[in-house]
Amino acid sequence: MKIFDIIDKIPYPALILAAILMGLAPFFPMPHLYEKLLMLKKGLLRKPIDIFDLFFHSAPILILILKIIRDSLKR
Repeated sequence: MKIFDIIDKIPYPALILAAILMGLAPFFPMPHLYEKLLMLKKGLLRKPIDIFDLFFHSAPILILILKIIRDSLKR
């Protein structure tokens, strides 16, 4: 089974919910994704844990974008 087959089987509502929750988690004091993007902009994203956090919290958003692109190309 290809990775794209797996992505195609993920329902949109679940993927949207995952993207919102992971993008905003933790809610206080500041979402990790926003914090890591600020660190990346300032050139401070150097620790492996910070790079992992950026990838981990942005993965559902990237998968959602990939799914939208794939579905639009199928039409």
